[in-house]
Amino acid sequence: MSSAKTSLGTRLLRSLRIVRFLFTALWRLHNIDPDNPVQRGRVINAIGALGLQILNVKLEFDHNETAAGAPAKPDNGRGMLIVANHVSWLDIFVLATLYPCSFIGMQEIKRWPLIGTVARNAGTVFINRKNRKDIDPINAAIAASLKKSQNVAFFPEARTSDGNGVLPFKAALFQSAINANAPIQPVALRYYDANGQRTTCVTFDDVNLLQSFWRIISMPEIRVRVDRCQRIFPQDHPEADRFLLKDLAEQAICEKVYADSPLPYPADTEINTVSDRPVV
Repeated sequence: MSSAKTSLGTRLLRSLRIVRFLFTALWRLHNIDPDNPVQRGRVINAIGALGLQILNVKLEFDHNETAAGAPAKPDNGRGMLIVANHVSWLDIFVLATLYPCSFIGMQEIKRWPLIGTVARNAGTVFINRKNRKDIDPINAAIAASLKKSQNVAFFPEARTSDGNGVLPFKAALFQSAINANAPIQPVALRYYDANGQRTTCVTFDDVNLLQSFWRIISMPEIRVRVDRCQRIFPQDHPEADRFLLKDLAEQAICEKVYADSPLPYPADTEINTVSDRPVV
């Protein structure tokens, strides 16, 4: 972890700005037209960018692309199923800045102060991953959104890691891309401190939300390396099931995350074409 810290005054100022930001975001989301996805997308983009600005989080991209390098709407008229490794609650701001999208979130988020309300108004679909009965209706809802050219984002690890590695992906929600014939956009996220060193300070894998927030506002600057991997089109893999699509996305993200990680690249991330594993 980085030893450099912001002053107490800076932390308090950021805290006040974030509280004001959350109320402003809630008000903006409350006043959008629910039948106008373009308007909602613009609001979500603006909210994500402002949240990162307040926390002094800078996005960095491959030299071959810019922040607008991956168009929001692919050529086949479908929305994208955006999947990313999950490190921090900052991930939501990052993806919201890049894409107008709705999110799939765990039920616990609904109980988070302020953030839960904002997430609901932003169109988040909350699921209970322990309840198998949720999977089919959620996949149907995601596929319906994708067919309307609306992007949907989720974190297939289902929980956060420390950012130096990638937890095993869950396959269940990849079925929605098959059902909608929609492309999958893998996104690899890596976090660095102001000195350009990989950092685990942004994660809340080992702390609660308030402790994570205090860590983040204590960092002078956070840099996020965003790698948008090659899209995966289900029609290019006509014999594929959700497990193979999951494996393709997981491998693409792993290659980026482990590129400069202090952890070794895991040997078990090779694509497994055998789909006799349990539904997860």
